[in-house]
Amino acid sequence: MADTEAAASLPHRHDTREAVLFGGVYGSVLASSMVAALTQHGHTSRESRRYDAAWLLVTALASALAHGYAHYIAERAPHRRWDVLHTLADEWPLVAAVLPTAAILAGAGWGWWPANGVEYPAFALNIGLLFTLGLVTARWSRRSWLAAVTIGVVDAMLGVVVVVANAVIK
Repeated sequence: MADTEAAASLPHRHDTREAVLFGGVYGSVLASSMVAALTQHGHTSRESRRYDAAWLLVTALASALAHGYAHYIAERAPHRRWDVLHTLADEWPLVAAVLPTAAILAGAGWGWWPANGVEYPAFALNIGLLFTLGLVTARWSRRSWLAAVTIGVVDAMLGVVVVVANAVIK
């Protein structure tokens, strides 16, 4: 009985695999959505791509802070002094998932590749990340290869939805 009460009073800690899957999927979909939104009006100059990269990072950090803080206040348990920092630090996969897309946008802004049309490689990268996250996480859970590939495809479809919505909205 005492063990149950002690476990109930501790804040819920996400394991690393859960955090990587959640943050990775959330971050990849966020990155695709931001790229779609930021390129909607056809701003494809090098300067606008650097701006897009900066906004993507700001949005990812704000989302991670908001999500971490929401977890912190939703846990109606007593907290120790530094629990809020640990809760916020658990959101690192969300920010890490947007970094490749931010690098693609920044690279276009710095002239490493053409700024026009860079959203398509960004979409492809994020769809690939979503597939990989689904596949790897399913294999971590000891699912069969068929199930893992299916889960990867379903995760990738989240990115495809963003791409299709972008095409329809444009």
